[in-house]
Amino acid sequence: MKVPVFIRKASIQDSKIIFNLVMELAIYEKSPLEVHTTEHDFHKGMDEGLFYAILAEDEHQQVLGMALYQNYFSTWNGKALYLEDLIVREPYRRYGIGTLLFEAFLEEARLVEAKIVKWQVLDWNEPAINFYKKHQASFDNEWVNCVMEV
Repeated sequence: MKVPVFIRKASIQDSKIIFNLVMELAIYEKSPLEVHTTEHDFHKGMDEGLFYAILAEDEHQQVLGMALYQNYFSTWNGKALYLEDLIVREPYRRYGIGTLLFEAFLEEARLVEAKIVKWQVLDWNEPAINFYKKHQASFDNEWVNCVMEV
């Protein structure tokens, strides 16, 4: 992509675009009916400091992608960040935008003195798996994800 890409921290005013990106990801993952959040949830969550986001924009301030993350505490490592989603809108994939967002996320982890970062990747998402392999991420096949509605 020849146009410049700008990286910035998201603000509460970006709640709608963040929600729209999540919906685009859900459609890509063939699971749009699994999204139970609303734009209001993102607005409230950001307002309460439950998560942060980094956005990639073009020169016209069109959002091309985002990294959404949150703080957590690891009992074995201490301060950590969890990357909930790294999303690049489909027309802009394979132009290095994901790398810019991922590097911005890692820089944020360094700035807050996190010891580790974690995230999940679907086992069928080969492009994402290959992306993380290029960044020397380690893959853990020992742990099983657990989810429960409350």
